[in-house]
Amino acid sequence: MKEHFNKGLLLTSLGSFWWGFIGVLYFEYVSFIGHVELVVHRCIWTALLLLISTAYLSKWKIFLNILTDKKKLLYLFFSGFLIFTNWAVWIYAVATEKIIDASFGYFIMPIISVLLGYIFFKEDLNNKRIFSIFLVFLSIIILLFFSYKSLPWVGIIVALSWAFYNLIRKKINVDTDVGLLIESLYILPFALIVFYFIIKNGYNDFGLSNPGLSILLILAGPMTVIPLFLYVRGVELIGLGPTGMIFYITPTLQFILGFFYYNEEFLLVKFVSFIIIWIAVIIYLKDLYENN
Repeated sequence: MKEHFNKGLLLTSLGSFWWGFIGVLYFEYVSFIGHVELVVHRCIWTALLLLISTAYLSKWKIFLNILTDKKKLLYLFFSGFLIFTNWAVWIYAVATEKIIDASFGYFIMPIISVLLGYIFFKEDLNNKRIFSIFLVFLSIIILLFFSYKSLPWVGIIVALSWAFYNLIRKKINVDTDVGLLIESLYILPFALIVFYFIIKNGYNDFGLSNPGLSILLILAGPMTVIPLFLYVRGVELIGLGPTGMIFYITPTLQFILGFFYYNEEFLLVKFVSFIIIWIAVIIYLKDLYENN
């Protein structure tokens, strides 16, 4: 059990670091092509990479077994919609200088995961963890009351989509990469249709005329699959609550990059709400350390 916990801890930490640092730098760098085309490339190359990995690892039998399970297919349809929403809103945030707002969503997401873990899987929820959840909701109330016009809706959508995505994936317990493949195949037809109209109207930046940029855009696939695989596998090993807290590596790095590197605006009321969330994180992590 301890070995599984340590492995899940490592995988989640690596995935969270990738999202918070490498992912931000990459997607911000290529965001000049427009967030719509960038979302399309993320969907297409993620699906292609997962097809290649499934073939290479000889997992077609697992893939076909899932296709015969209508319940799992339905769950994966909804999780696919949630992950697409998360991808699209995140890229929009990066392209429109709302990285700090998105990081707010990733700050509150783990606490939401703790609550969902308790509701659906009866994961431990003692007084300290309840207090952490209370502090997160308090931070949101402060933003609503004092700063409605600058409420980070981007962050809230990111938080809810990602928390419920993890909930569904934990509930159905399918192979991480094969599940991702089926989710991406649900999204792929829509991405291809949008890409067709982008090319037809001459708005595409991807093409043979710019091979360097095209190769860079293809990297959207591994930039998506690798950290997602690491994190989801961590969820499977140690649960929603612990991985949700480890995930705080991601928004912390995003916030640092958004504020110090990209010079995004950070209002005082948001700063106060972030402090409350950080207190919630410290309380939960201390409790997690004492009980594992």
